[in-house]
Amino acid sequence: MSFSPSSSGRPISSSVQEQRDKWERQRTRTTKELVQSEQEYCQQLQLVTAYFVEILNAKGTLKPNVRESIFSSMKHLHNLNQALLVHLENGYLSRGFDQFCPELHHYSVYVDNFYSAQRVLRTQLKKSKAFRRFKKLQESRAEFRGQSLEELLELPLTRVQQYKILLETLVSNTSSDHPEFQPLSRAVGALSDLSDTIEQNRRHHENLLQLQRVQRLLRGSRTRIISPGRWFLRQGPLKVVPPKGSEAKAQMFFLFSDVLLQTRRSGALSLSHQEHYELRRAFPLKDCVVEKVFGHTRSQGGLVNLSFPKFKLLLMSCDKEDFNDWFNLLTSAVRKLQSKPTEIHHKHLQSGSSSSSSSSSSSSSSSSSSGSAHRKRPALKAPNPHEPDPAGHSAPKRSRPAPAGHSVEDSSSSSCTIL
Repeated sequence: MSFSPSSSGRPISSSVQEQRDKWERQRTRTTKELVQSEQEYCQQLQLVTAYFVEILNAKGTLKPNVRESIFSSMKHLHNLNQALLVHLENGYLSRGFDQFCPELHHYSVYVDNFYSAQRVLRTQLKKSKAFRRFKKLQESRAEFRGQSLEELLELPLTRVQQYKILLETLVSNTSSDHPEFQPLSRAVGALSDLSDTIEQNRRHHENLLQLQRVQRLLRGSRTRIISPGRWFLRQGPLKVVPPKGSEAKAQMFFLFSDVLLQTRRSGALSLSHQEHYELRRAFPLKDCVVEKVFGHTRSQGGLVNLSFPKFKLLLMSCDKEDFNDWFNLLTSAVRKLQSKPTEIHHKHLQSGSSSSSSSSSSSSSSSSSSGSAHRKRPALKAPNPHEPDPAGHSAPKRSRPAPAGHSVEDSSSSSCTIL
């Protein structure tokens, strides 16, 4: 019995040629799709440039800075893609993308400005009746085929994703010794970086919308949810198990990357008939220890113990899948928080030691109490209650009692904030 590759009766050269033919057919189909979609894309960019950017510039309906905020680098994108289309229609793929990719900074400008542009556009549509009428008139033209301005403005972001997929297909069906393999591979790398930026911006925008939504749900003007670096993870009801064995009561919890909020339903009515909540406690996760009390088996639900320096919290869920999701998210958030400060704290210590050594050499006559005060509080800068003390101490107490409503970030300097 022979196991040689040619035992099937077909020569090796024939199977290799079949594979090359298959690659070539796929390359031909992908190239055709790339050219046709690029033609349509350039026509759509032309609609925005001709019927909005240039006419608005001539009419003066919008102020120049507002117009720039909405359309950003759209004209540059149109000119850039027109040049790329000429190369693609003539079959010069590698040459076209070799000239296209170094100019991707125009796309980067557009991508970074996109969500800000959407906000400015919505604001102008509310404020300016003339702009609303102009937009509606332009969108009713036959050339737009029912597409709105908002949809057309989003096309550059979608097109970058399409480039990435189409070029990856071309590269995977091109042999490494082909003259276009290296140029197309470089283009895939550049477009992948831009695609990652688009996805990252999208995630940040969606997270901001979630933070704003929770902000609206919570009563109290001093309850600040939006904070740099904070990510919304999930929300849902959990039963709080009291320490003395009384009945466990379900309350609404909001989990973020740095804090867990315990709330209760507000009795006040709202015009939107939407439920609102009052913040009861904010549990900073930095010094939290998460322990699964039960829920290791296939039994229904589970109980998790959250230990803080001066507080313990027992939470229960009767749904196994829901409990596991809460437990995994809590564990992951605590692990990430506790792994970050070590490196940052090191840097603060190094900078602190260097600054203290330089200050001691320059001001040796300073008193120890004055130096201690300066180490605890930067000069002319009010202490920020939203940031944890690197040394682990709580903020100094004031003689005047604090107001009842605190920011969520106030809890970061203590184990638990009761609101």
